[in-house]
Amino acid sequence: MLVLLLLHLVAALAAPLLVRRWGPRACYSLALAPAAAVGWALARTPAVHDGGAVVETYAWIAQLHLDVALRMTTLSWLMTLLVGGVGALVLVYCGRYFARDAVGLARFVAVLVAFAGAMLGLVLADDLLLLYVFWELTTVFSYLLIGHSTERRSSRWAAAQALTVTTLGGLAMLVGFLILGAHAGSYRWSVIAGAPLPGGAALGIAVALILTGALAKSAIVPFNAWLPVAMAAPTPVSAYLHAAAMVKAGVYLIGLLAPVLADTGPWRPVVLTLGVVTMIAGGWAALRQCDLKLLLAYGTVSQLGLLAVVLGAGTVDAALAGVAMLLAHALFKAALFLVVGIIDHDVGTRDLRELSGLGRRAPVLAVVATLAAASMAGVPPLLGFVAKEAVLAALTERPLLLAGLVVGTALTVAYSIRFLWGAFGTRPDTPPTEVAPVPVAMLAPPALLALAGLVAGPAAAGLDGLLRPYAALFGVPHEKLALWHGLTPALGLSALALAGGVVLHAVRGPLAPALARLRSPVGGNQGYEWATHQFDRLAIEVTGATQRGSLPQYLGTVLLALVLVPGGTLLVTRPWAEQVALWDSPVQLMVTLVISVAALFAVAARRRLTAMLLVGVTGYGSAMLFVLHGAPDLALTQFLVETATIAVFVLVLRRLPERFSARPLRRSRWIRRLIGLAVGVVLAGLALAAATARTAEPITVAFPDLAVLQGYGRNVVNVTLVDLRAWDTMGEISVLVVAATGVASLIFERSRTGPRPRRREPSEPHRDRGTVWLRGGPTLHERRRSIVFEVVTRLVFHTLVLFSLFLLFSGHNAPGGGFSGGLVASLALALRYLAGGRYELAESAPIGAGPVLGAGLAISVGSGVVALLVTGTVLESTKVDLPLPGLGGPYLVTSLFFDVGVYLVVVGLMLDILRSLGAEVDRHIEAAGRSERGLAVRDGEST
Repeated sequence: MLVLLLLHLVAALAAPLLVRRWGPRACYSLALAPAAAVGWALARTPAVHDGGAVVETYAWIAQLHLDVALRMTTLSWLMTLLVGGVGALVLVYCGRYFARDAVGLARFVAVLVAFAGAMLGLVLADDLLLLYVFWELTTVFSYLLIGHSTERRSSRWAAAQALTVTTLGGLAMLVGFLILGAHAGSYRWSVIAGAPLPGGAALGIAVALILTGALAKSAIVPFNAWLPVAMAAPTPVSAYLHAAAMVKAGVYLIGLLAPVLADTGPWRPVVLTLGVVTMIAGGWAALRQCDLKLLLAYGTVSQLGLLAVVLGAGTVDAALAGVAMLLAHALFKAALFLVVGIIDHDVGTRDLRELSGLGRRAPVLAVVATLAAASMAGVPPLLGFVAKEAVLAALTERPLLLAGLVVGTALTVAYSIRFLWGAFGTRPDTPPTEVAPVPVAMLAPPALLALAGLVAGPAAAGLDGLLRPYAALFGVPHEKLALWHGLTPALGLSALALAGGVVLHAVRGPLAPALARLRSPVGGNQGYEWATHQFDRLAIEVTGATQRGSLPQYLGTVLLALVLVPGGTLLVTRPWAEQVALWDSPVQLMVTLVISVAALFAVAARRRLTAMLLVGVTGYGSAMLFVLHGAPDLALTQFLVETATIAVFVLVLRRLPERFSARPLRRSRWIRRLIGLAVGVVLAGLALAAATARTAEPITVAFPDLAVLQGYGRNVVNVTLVDLRAWDTMGEISVLVVAATGVASLIFERSRTGPRPRRREPSEPHRDRGTVWLRGGPTLHERRRSIVFEVVTRLVFHTLVLFSLFLLFSGHNAPGGGFSGGLVASLALALRYLAGGRYELAESAPIGAGPVLGAGLAISVGSGVVALLVTGTVLESTKVDLPLPGLGGPYLVTSLFFDVGVYLVVVGLMLDILRSLGAEVDRHIEAAGRSERGLAVRDGEST
């Protein structure tokens, strides 16, 4: 089963290449992926024939006890055949339906194949959380398929509506799964179904939430409006997603859970009531449609209501009838959608008022459509009749429910006749419709589906043996699937429904005013539009009330919530230890006092530069605390980070006023100080509670030994970053790359990786002095130059670069590492920029920041990939002895390459900041200065 899912993934990835090479004909080869699922399922028929199951389990997330658990039973075997069989036929159909130059064809075919794989995973998943993953994948892929024609607003609207409704239902279902799994002690459905399920309110809530997701996916009232709107999708999408696959996911889930949950409180009232309402309302709405595709769409809504009723009834005979109807519906409805696609493709319209005489000009197509529509109406000897009679026979003990189904069945007969009459009938007042010969590749898929419905009717006895194991989950079936049961009440009700449908079609003229006046609840999108409008209004009101444009108010609200909720909890519970040592030595107290005084003066500072320097003092003080606690590596990193932060602040402050605003007023200043003091106290309390609340031994106790044994290094901090917790570091450097890209995007108006700016030539006396270092210095204005600073930069730059490399290579066994080394190299570049300006920065780093960031991330990720290929574990360090005699047996640890990537990412980030907040801001300042000088010159000339 996992191989089949991977096959669909590979086919989806290869689809764009194949389509670009072969055009629509690539669909023929891509159809082999879903066809392989059909072949595999047919080969496993003996395994599920007697109620057995095919099981595959693969380890996935051990910490969450989550495995890739796949299981195929009778119901999932049937769905696999439908998903794979109809999917293969639809892909063959697409090979002639689309033109070679169709816009977005490569993407469409790839998403269609991916959807087939996601749907296959959904029906084979045994773990409820894995089922949810595939469930949401089908939602995303259906969104892309429905919105294929991106240039049309109707397609975009339909895709967004389908995504919104089904996603909200899916989220509710996820919560239900979580409650059910916690309630039952497992998320494996086979485990839940095999053990007694405890009752209680939690189970009822879980069932209600799960049903919300299932009903939303299958367009059951009140979640029905999205399905007719989704007909904006190409017809092959409608034939597959909205007849055989996606909309079946909800009723499949109902059928899967019914053997266990059907007796739970809200199950039957919700499923049976909403199912019957959906069937009748959808059928009534179908009678009002003139678009053949919309007629089938509302008919699909009606049939899904019927399927929800019989699969959710929770009785043995209804279960057998439900799976038979599930099969019949997929065959006849997919065939009819494909027929509509042929008519629309060849004639150019789906409006039944514009079609006439098509049955005479396309007799084979008419025969195919007649077989499929007759099965939908329940005409013998087709499979639709067998399934419909079984449904009526299974629900004879529920007269009210049975009456609703008979009415819905009569409506089904009526709109089936309306479809045939509208598509293939002859109207005296309408000119004959011209149609070209139908290609075999387009006619064969619907013909095969219609013939399957015709053959399966007389072969119902054999079909009964294949589907009976599912019904056996509810008990011993009394009824059997058969074409002829004799003169039974079910046969009489079936005949009554057929006659009622014929009468409804015969009186369609007098009935037209009633159809126009009596609108069905499923007939429009008013409910959805009203709900979305109300949400928009609520968002506007909330935004207007809370987003007042004041950053202090936003921050103050957040901080007050922190003080009141966690702070109040701390005050009531006091979860810290009674005896707390405030300091280990008086020196720590002195450093803490310095930090506190600096923080207080920073709050009261009126100049931005003063406040920044005082905040820097708090950072350096924190580094001193690390030193006093015996953590030189952390202290070094803190010192470097604080220095780099001050450098960045200096760059930013050039574009800000020297002083803070005169506001806030004196009273509000004290309020803000009190809030800040309260936040500090609460955070100190939270830190104290977290430090004293540990009950288990921390995992870091083993890190010193693991650093030597697995990481081959004595610097526990660095080994943790590049080996023991390398995944965390991978995420952090990825965030750094994203942050650098964001900073550059906010500052730059043009590419940051373009050619570096041309340097203005220095003055004439300097030209003949040979090589000039710090060439950018002469380009600065005299007031910005500092000869002392330039000399100091010349003296320390190379030393800083060498020191950064020393930290990089020594960090595995001594304080340092890629992060610290990268910060030192970054500070060296900052010195060059501050001494010589943006031209000097271009001289010192002639490569763009983007390539440096990309190279760093690629090296770090590549080291993990190489480790996976060599050792089978991602980011696992390996010790390599170097054959260098006389040097004491030197060795190389492969995590050094990961550290090199970190080094480059830090350098690239700082380079991006220097070029954006530094060089690019310089360019803006110079441009503004030239503009002001130009205005001054023009003013002087005018004077």
